Amino acid sequence: MLEGEIRTWKPDIIAGAIAIIAVMAALLSGQFTTTPALPWYETLAKPGFNPPNWVFAEVWATLYALMAYSLFRVLRMREQSQERTRAIVLFFVMLALNAAWSWMFFGARSPLLGLINIVLQLAITLVTLAAFWKLNKIAALCIVPLGGWIAFATVLNFSIWWLNR
Repeated sequence: MLEGEIRTWKPDIIAGAIAIIAVMAALLSGQFTTTPALPWYETLAKPGFNPPNWVFAEVWATLYALMAYSLFRVLRMREQSQERTRAIVLFFVMLALNAAWSWMFFGARSPLLGLINIVLQLAITLVTLAAFWKLNKIAALCIVPLGGWIAFATVLNFSIWWLNR
């Protein structure tokens, strides 16, 4: 810190609150529609590599925590730039697609709608990762597991759609 410079924690607290609230909203939105549809999901034919249901909760808890931390790191950056704004917008598009997937797959009970969403979601996740990489390597690395999981989930979603068409 430079002489006379006072570090304030208020921007960090605001960035943390925004990150946590945004990610929790997506998580809760997905849970709201997924839980009631689990009996329907159990009736679907699934590929042999489909994980047990408990795995999804564990993985998503970890991914949502990483997503919140990733967004926090970018939000707390002091410098304003078009790249930063673009990265934040991409993150929120990615998060909205993530929440919408549950509504499309479980809420609408449509593996096809889920598949359409998740292909776009995977593309936006990779673009978001690249945008975060330019700004903050740690923030980007926190998105890498999400990209891997979404890639796996895309194959899984396709397989479920294919087996149940």
